[in-house]
Amino acid sequence: MKNYMMPDLERYKRMTTDELRGTFLVEDMFAAGKIVTHYIDLDRTIVGSAVPLNEALVLATADELRAAYFLERREMGILNIAGKGTVTADGKAYEMETLDCLYVGRGTKELKFASADASKPAHYYLLSHPAHTTHPTALARKKDAAAVPLGKQESLNKRTIYKYIHMEGIKSCQLVMGFTELEVGSGWNTMPPHTHLRRSEVYLYFNLPENARVFHLMGPPQETRHLVVADKQLVISPSWSIHAGIGTQNYTFCWGMGGENQAFDDMDAAPVPSLR
Repeated sequence: MKNYMMPDLERYKRMTTDELRGTFLVEDMFAAGKIVTHYIDLDRTIVGSAVPLNEALVLATADELRAAYFLERREMGILNIAGKGTVTADGKAYEMETLDCLYVGRGTKELKFASADASKPAHYYLLSHPAHTTHPTALARKKDAAAVPLGKQESLNKRTIYKYIHMEGIKSCQLVMGFTELEVGSGWNTMPPHTHLRRSEVYLYFNLPENARVFHLMGPPQETRHLVVADKQLVISPSWSIHAGIGTQNYTFCWGMGGENQAFDDMDAAPVPSLR
């Protein structure tokens, strides 16, 4: 498990492109036939993936957790971004299509990941936060998500937000999770941008062709930088940072948050004219 430690604002101002990418961008998110995990010190977030092929993969605990099993003191959201498969939580199997989401509650001792077809394997994205309460494991399909259309074609940000784990949806301790699909011809996400000091966020970008990229804007509104992001890469967004981007074409991204509250609209706006 690789550890990511976030800098303060003073160090951020002096960081080179390579330093920014090494600190805020997770490039090695998915590996065929393996489970990959990364530990982020912001709100003790863990991001990871499971890409099972012919054999099922079992999530083991990690030394960093000092726990008997991975979810002894944690909860997890799982979004399947490609293929079909089955996630088994303490013996109960949940069949997952592409863009289905599974919430797994604290105290679940065994998580097993399988693909329906090894030639078209499932790609499970994992997002985990500490939990001090237990909520039941629950599966939601794309058609069950709270879908919110936003944006306009003329401003290049026509998109639909799908909410899975939130206060009016699947209940959790602190995890909030869903994904956003941009329509063809749109490229901007999260416009106008914002910050939220009460929680940190991670963005997993996917459904990008090999030669396409997203230019992810980050940093305080008056001192922005950018990261060039490829398919299936993840950006870490501290509470002081905006998180917005423009793609060379449309794409999908999974957003996930953890922190002090779960109010989806609790944010501090950073109007476009104020950006520097």
